[in-house]
Amino acid sequence: MQRITITIEDDLLAEIDAAAEERGYQNRSEIIRDLARAGLQQSAEQAPSGQCVAALVYVYDHAARDLSKRLVQNFHGHHDLSLATLHVHLDDDSCMEVTALKGASNAVRHFADHIIAERGVRYGRVVMIPTAPDKKQRKRGPHHD
Repeated sequence: MQRITITIEDDLLAEIDAAAEERGYQNRSEIIRDLARAGLQQSAEQAPSGQCVAALVYVYDHAARDLSKRLVQNFHGHHDLSLATLHVHLDDDSCMEVTALKGASNAVRHFADHIIAERGVRYGRVVMIPTAPDKKQRKRGPHHD
């Protein structure tokens, strides 16, 4: 076992401490290990193979140094995955974005993980839904019968 040092926001640490006490953990390390294992397992279970559609939701500090610029660059670099983005101003400091994604599951997962990992992104989650491969390219717009 290795000893590491991590930085955690005060509010998040308070939530971890409360959960540890409620669940009967002896120390922070035990609950953090279990939470990490659960997160890794959940990620593996939610990663479909093949094609997918996904909703990427994240909250970020709009004043974080160059974050908005980095996010825009990431989205332009992966324009083939991004269908649309909704931007919401939550308060003076926080924005939420909801992005619809479509593409190869591994590419969507990699892109979403990269966005969520950006410094200044406070919370993020991606929901992936497997789809059947496209049989033919459709024009965008209404096409329901």
